[in-house]
Amino acid sequence: MTERTIAVDYLARVEGEGALKVRIQDNRVEDVQLKIFEPPRFFEAFLRGRSYLEAPDITARICGICPVAYQMSSTHAMERALRMKVEGPVRDLRRLLYCGEWIESHPLHIYLLHAPDFLGYEDAIQMAKDYPDAVKTGLALKKIGNALMTLLGGREIHPINVRVGGFYRAPTVHELQEFRPQLETALQLAADTVRFAAGLDFPDIEEDYEFVSLRHPKEYPFNEGELVSNKGLKVPQERWDDVFEEVHMPYANALQSVRKGTGTSYHVGPLARYANNRDHLTGRADDLARSVGLENVVRNPYKSIIVRAVETVYAVEEALRIIDRYHRPESSWVEPPPVTETVTGGAVTEAPRGILYHRYTVAPGGLIADAKIVAPTSQNQKRIEDDLRHLVERSLSLDEAELTDACERAIRNYDPCISCATHFLKLDLERN
Repeated sequence: MTERTIAVDYLARVEGEGALKVRIQDNRVEDVQLKIFEPPRFFEAFLRGRSYLEAPDITARICGICPVAYQMSSTHAMERALRMKVEGPVRDLRRLLYCGEWIESHPLHIYLLHAPDFLGYEDAIQMAKDYPDAVKTGLALKKIGNALMTLLGGREIHPINVRVGGFYRAPTVHELQEFRPQLETALQLAADTVRFAAGLDFPDIEEDYEFVSLRHPKEYPFNEGELVSNKGLKVPQERWDDVFEEVHMPYANALQSVRKGTGTSYHVGPLARYANNRDHLTGRADDLARSVGLENVVRNPYKSIIVRAVETVYAVEEALRIIDRYHRPESSWVEPPPVTETVTGGAVTEAPRGILYHRYTVAPGGLIADAKIVAPTSQNQKRIEDDLRHLVERSLSLDEAELTDACERAIRNYDPCISCATHFLKLDLERN
C-alpha cells in the first residue's frame, strides 16, 4: 500500500489565504480538501442591530475587488423586503456601476493572476518582461473600470454613493458623456483581450457542470432575473434557500454551498452566466465570441479566461449603451417606506465571480434582526474540489512539483476571492 499526501500550504495568485490537501492511496484519490483558513470576519453578526440603511456601506467592506456586488445584493434584498421597485435611470445607473466592477475585476484576473499560468511565468511581474503590452492592457482596463466606479460610487474601493432605493447623487448627463472616450478606449482594449485569451493553449478537458446563474428575459444579468441552471433549475432568486444549503467542513472557515437534498456541487461565475445567457450577448461581444470559435456552452474550465474577456467587452458596450440613453432623474433614489412590521427579503446579483446571495430580516423600526450572506467562492468551493479530484485522477504520473502546479492552475480557473492577499506556495509531500 502506498500513500501520497500533497499539501499546498498557501495558494499563490488567488485573492486571499487558502490551502490545499490531496491524499492519494494505492493510486486512488481518497480525499481532496480546499482549505480556507482566514479567520471568520463576522459580518453577518455585526450587521444585526444596525439600521437596514447601513447595509450597503457595511457589506461593501467585505471585498475590495467586488464591493459593488455586495452593495447591490444588500440593496436589492432590502428593497424586496420592503416591496420597493426601482426603475428607469436609477436602475440603469446600477447596471452602469456594475459594469465598472466587471471592467476592473475581469482584466485583473485575466492578465495579472491567470495569464501567467498559460505562458509559463511565476507571476505577472515576470510575465511583464516578455509581455509588457499585455500587462499594460490589463492595468489600463482596470484603471478605466475603477474610474467608472469612482464616478458613480464616489470612490473606486468601497463606494459610498449607494443607498437603499438608489444613489445619494446621480451624475449629470455631461459627466457621463465626458467619460465616454475612456469607454471607447476600453472597448478596443477589451476586444484585444478576447483575442489574447483565445490565443492561449488550453488542456483538452471538459467537466459535467451544473451551471447556476441569474437569467433575465431581455438582458445579460447583473442585478435581476430568475435563478436558473442548465439542468432544469428555474426559481425566483429569493428562493435561494429552498434549493441550496450551506454545510460546514471541519477543515475550512468558510461554509460550503451544495444543492439541497443531494449535497452535490454546482458552478457559478462567467461560464455559468455565459451558458445560461449566451443569447443575450450582443454587438462586439457576440461577434468576438463567434470569431474566436467559442462554443455556446463552455465546459472546459480553463477557457473561463476567454469568457471573462467576452464579458468585459459586454460590460463596456453596456456602459456605452446606458450612457447614450441616460437622462438625469428628478430624484436619485426611491424613498423607502417606514418599517412597521418584521419583514424578510433575499436577493441575488452577479458578482464577477458568480451569484452572491443576501437575505435580511428587518424588525419594526428598521433594525436588522438577521443577516445571511453567501459569497460566490463558497458556492464554488465544492465544485473546485470536484475538479481537483478529477484532475489528480488523470495526473497520477506527475511528480510532486508538476502535480502541485496543475492543482493551483485548476483552482485559479475560478478566480477565487478568499479575501485580498496573495502568498507564496509551499509544498510538503508524504510517502508511506
